[in-house]
Amino acid sequence: MRRQSEHLDDYRAGLARLAAADLVYPCFCTRRDILAEIAAAAGAPHGPDGPLYPGTCRALDAATRAARIAAGESWALRLDAERARRQVGSLEWTDLDAGIVPARPEPFGDVVLARKDTPTSYHLSVAVDDAIQGVTLVTRGEDLRPATHVHRLLQALLGLATPVYRFHRLLTDATGRRLAKRDRAETLRALREAGRSPAEVRTLLEA
Repeated sequence: MRRQSEHLDDYRAGLARLAAADLVYPCFCTRRDILAEIAAAAGAPHGPDGPLYPGTCRALDAATRAARIAAGESWALRLDAERARRQVGSLEWTDLDAGIVPARPEPFGDVVLARKDTPTSYHLSVAVDDAIQGVTLVTRGEDLRPATHVHRLLQALLGLATPVYRFHRLLTDATGRRLAKRDRAETLRALREAGRSPAEVRTLLEA
């Protein structure tokens, strides 16, 4: 099993490559700063993860960035999505059910790829991990389909292979709530220990 905490140099190498191409920048905005700026701008665009980051720190000069980092300010490393997209042009990926899908990462805006105290994000990690492990088919929940557009962009920027994708419907409880570990949803083991038969479990999954 590949543990991300044991391979941080792989993610740093990816970030270094993006930095060398001038495709990332440090953002010093707090969540409160971002929400305040969005509130001040009527009709701020929204993406899959909510209101898009307005690009407040994108135009900071190198000296200002360096000084603020040296001062110990917290920062997040963001992808300059517009510049990145211009560099790679049109992209696509294959969904085994939907066919060829044009990559449209724009709705995510300048996504965070790392933070001062967290050297990688989900987006960067999965793109790098899939390539290093030689993954050719990625199977994920339907809720992660939109993020694949960002992953395809990162694959192109970093020269990584692109796997084929398939998405499955989400498993939910009787109220329609998604089953997830973070919500302490019942596991297959718990169902077995409660005396549920394989047939009963399959019925629950098909409901």
